Amino acid sequence: MAGKTMLVNLLKGFNKPTTISKYVGPCVSQFQNQPCDNPSRHYSSQNRLVTMIPGDGIGPEISVAVKQIFSAAGVPIDWEDVDVTPVKGPDGMFRLPPKIFESMERTKVGLKGPLATPIGKGHQSLNLALRKAFSLYANVRPCKSIEGYETPYKNVDIVTIRENTEGEYSGIEHVIVDGVVQSIKLITENASMRVAEYAFKYARDNQRNTVTAVHKANIMRMSDGLFLKCCRDVAAKNKDIKFSEMYLDTVCLNLVQDPGSFDVLVMPNLYGDILSDLCAGLIGGLGVTPSGNIGEEGALFESVHGTAPDIAGQNKANPTALLLSAVMMLRYMELTSFADRIETAAFSVIREGQHLTGDLGGQSTCSAFTDEICRKVQAS
Repeated sequence: MAGKTMLVNLLKGFNKPTTISKYVGPCVSQFQNQPCDNPSRHYSSQNRLVTMIPGDGIGPEISVAVKQIFSAAGVPIDWEDVDVTPVKGPDGMFRLPPKIFESMERTKVGLKGPLATPIGKGHQSLNLALRKAFSLYANVRPCKSIEGYETPYKNVDIVTIRENTEGEYSGIEHVIVDGVVQSIKLITENASMRVAEYAFKYARDNQRNTVTAVHKANIMRMSDGLFLKCCRDVAAKNKDIKFSEMYLDTVCLNLVQDPGSFDVLVMPNLYGDILSDLCAGLIGGLGVTPSGNIGEEGALFESVHGTAPDIAGQNKANPTALLLSAVMMLRYMELTSFADRIETAAFSVIREGQHLTGDLGGQSTCSAFTDEICRKVQAS
């Protein structure tokens, strides 16, 4: 009974906003003849407003690169930059500052650079805090081979859809006795149905053929069993999309043997965290992988690579992941023609191989890579 009471009390605070990271200073443009956007806000009555969280480390640099490319393409949006320096509460915990709530409430859509989570007591995962605060229930990562950036795998075209709010990442942990810690894996019917329905909708809207539910219901019969049941129930209502189900370990084995056998993968939180990075590795890593977090009333798109503090401010950063995430954002906003032009230009620059950053196998700077994309966008 005491354990049940403890769980109820923990769940009461489950969706409350928690922590967030610092933003490294106002952005300073490193690109020739390209002034940096005002780091606060600039609006046009003709344009849509988008929240920009530049992030830490190389985040401000790659955020400026994306803005420059969007400007070259004439994308009809205005940016509202938000400083997300953590605010320490009376309980010693660091929480999201009010300005991020205010901005996202206005815009309903955001683009985020990489955020660093400080190590130490009182700091939670910053990205997790954002997802929980805005109920961003589905993480979507398309992983598709990029022509001109060779990896051991060819023709990879997989989309991972990860339940984003619960599972092992619910943050419900406590000490039973000294030396024994319990971490609760929370799976609910509501969250499982919601992400399963989104997976099938995504498949239909993007001309995908098959949705595969990834699980370990043979071991975790109640938690993963509930997730799998929800996927089966949704599949029964979407007969036009093929449905399969597969154990997590089997999926991992088959991904490295034949990634072409998969289409859309839907899974609980922890499995999605692991498999989405595995799939990114098949196409060359997190530096070329876009990501979007979808909620019922808004969305936040992000680069999922690290902050790379060792190269911050040196004009060496690769903005591809954030740019492709911004392309996802444009499609979410139904600005498809702009998304197509920017994506085509970016892939063309990578394919030609003359202006690549170091992590892509080249010797060019971030600004040279960005400027070449701008030239192609303007010529299209």
